[in-house]
Amino acid sequence: MKKFIQSYGWIFTTIIGAMLFSLGFDLFLIPHGLNAGGVTGFAMVVGHMLGLDSFVGVISIIINLPLFILGGVKIGKRFFVGSLIGMAVSSVFIDVFALIPAPQVDVLLAIIYGSVMCGVGIGMVFASGTSTGGSDIVVRLLKLRFRNVPVGQISMMIDLTVAVLTGIVFNNIVNTLYIGVAVFLTTKIMDMVIYRFDYSKVALIITKEYEKVAQVISDDLGRGATYLHGQGTYTGADTKVVLTAIKRQQLAELKDIVIQIDPNAFIIVQEAHQVLGDGFARHSKDAL
Repeated sequence: MKKFIQSYGWIFTTIIGAMLFSLGFDLFLIPHGLNAGGVTGFAMVVGHMLGLDSFVGVISIIINLPLFILGGVKIGKRFFVGSLIGMAVSSVFIDVFALIPAPQVDVLLAIIYGSVMCGVGIGMVFASGTSTGGSDIVVRLLKLRFRNVPVGQISMMIDLTVAVLTGIVFNNIVNTLYIGVAVFLTTKIMDMVIYRFDYSKVALIITKEYEKVAQVISDDLGRGATYLHGQGTYTGADTKVVLTAIKRQQLAELKDIVIQIDPNAFIIVQEAHQVLGDGFARHSKDAL
């Protein structure tokens, strides 16, 4: 089962993420005339400027084809196949979920709930190493060049540019302002999904029983520990500080076993983002 999930779990994550995106888009954004930018929004702008408003779908396909080819070449076969799956699922379910009556809510509530659902959905798709096609491919390609910029920020710049163009071409600034809010919220949620699933904890433990604590961390939690040199400012006595990185769900157990060994132990817990190494994630040049 573990091997199966490792081999094919990304497909299910892509499908679920694309479905969630489609649901949020249909129930909250489309009923208020909002879009999230991207290739479809850009195709609407191009079609309107060329007098081809009824050929937005064709224009989208023309734009998407070279993007898919370039994504497959630059990022890899899995990304290419996964993006085809993501695009197909999102396209189908946008039509399917359109049959569900949209809730009658205020436009700001629609923006909030729609953005959260779309952001979580797209975040799941990106986290699985794929996309839903369109501007998502552009985002992944740009991420290869700008590796220190979060995915959400790259996506936000692209979608906000399309939103501004939409407002200018269609002469509807109010709608553009609403789209800007939706894009901002969507990309922030997207980054939370992509970059916060791998948060762990780092603990600094100051105790006289540092050897016992380090041994129990190894035996009971299956985690390594490192000794750091420390010196008390009041007593001037040398000591060793135990440094360990653990999974979030192991924190309560860690505190319990340390206090059992030394009730006077001093424990400092910090958030750790993207812990790389044995027992945690492995570094990849294609990582988001």
